Amino acid sequence: MQIGIDLGATKIEYVLLDNQNKELTRNRISTPKDYIETIKSIISIIKDIESKNRKNLNVGICHPGATDKTTGLIKNAHNSQWLNNKNLIKDLKKNINNNIYLENDANCFCLSEASDGSASHYETVFGIILGSGCGGGLVINKKIISGSNGLGGEWSLNQMPEMDVQNLKSEKKIDFSNRIEGFLSGKSIEKNFHLKFGKKMSAKEIFNNYKKKEKYSYQFINDYKVKLARALVIIITTIDPDAIVFGGGVSNEIDFLDEIKQITAKFINEPNLKTIFLKPLYGDASGVRGAALLGRENFI
Repeated sequence: MQIGIDLGATKIEYVLLDNQNKELTRNRISTPKDYIETIKSIISIIKDIESKNRKNLNVGICHPGATDKTTGLIKNAHNSQWLNNKNLIKDLKKNINNNIYLENDANCFCLSEASDGSASHYETVFGIILGSGCGGGLVINKKIISGSNGLGGEWSLNQMPEMDVQNLKSEKKIDFSNRIEGFLSGKSIEKNFHLKFGKKMSAKEIFNNYKKKEKYSYQFINDYKVKLARALVIIITTIDPDAIVFGGGVSNEIDFLDEIKQITAKFINEPNLKTIFLKPLYGDASGVRGAALLGRENFI
C-alpha cells in the first residue's frame, strides 16, 4: 500500500492505494494558507492512515511548482506561495520517518493517466492541467521526465506564441500575463473576460453562456480555442507525444477537444494529426493517485 497526497492551493486530497491500484481510502481537507499548519495537516493525515492500517507506508506528495534537485527547496509554486523556498521533505521528517517523495502535480496527473488511465496504451504522454492555474507534465514509458531543473513539461511558462518576447537584457520584469498561463487558466479567463467586456463572471459561467451562444461568451471562448491550439503547437512540434490528456476544472468545461485538434492541425499544417486528445479516466483524482504511485516506482 502507498499513501498519495495532493497538496493543492485550496485543498489537500489524500488516498491510500493497494498494490493493484484499488483505492482503500480517499478524502480531502482545506489547505491551510500557512506553511507550519500545512506541515501539521500532512503529518496528521499520514499518522491517521498508518494507525488504521498498523504499518509504516511510503508517501508520495504532489504539489504546485517543482523541487530543486540540488537544494531540495520548492520553487515556482505560484498559487501556493507559502511553499516556495521550503524543504518539505526535511521538515516532515522532523516528525515522521516515512519514505517521502515529492513531484509536480501535473507530472503526477500525467503518471496516473499514463499508468492505468485513459492514456495507458501510449508510450509518450503529455498531461495538461487547465485549472485555476495552468501546468503540464511529461511521461515516457510510464516514467516521469522532470528534467535537470525540474521544469519538464512546464509548457505554460512559455510566452503565448502570438506575443512578442521581451528583451531579456532590459531591466523590465518579464510580463507574466503574456505567458500561456495568462490566457488559458481559469483565473486568467475571468480576468481577461472582465478586461475585454467589463463583466465579472466565473470561468464556469462564461463556458455555460458560451454553450447558450451568448454573444460575448461565445466570442471569448472561440478566441480561447485558438489560443489553446497555438499553445499546443509548442508541445506537439517539440515533443510530438502519442497522446495529450486534459485535466483540471477548466478542462471539465471543454467539450470541443475535436475542434481544438482540428485548429491545432491547421497551425502545424498536419491535416492527419496523429496525436490523440483525451479526457482523464480518473478526473480530478488522477493527481493524488499519481502521487501514491511515486512510492511504488521506488519500492516495488
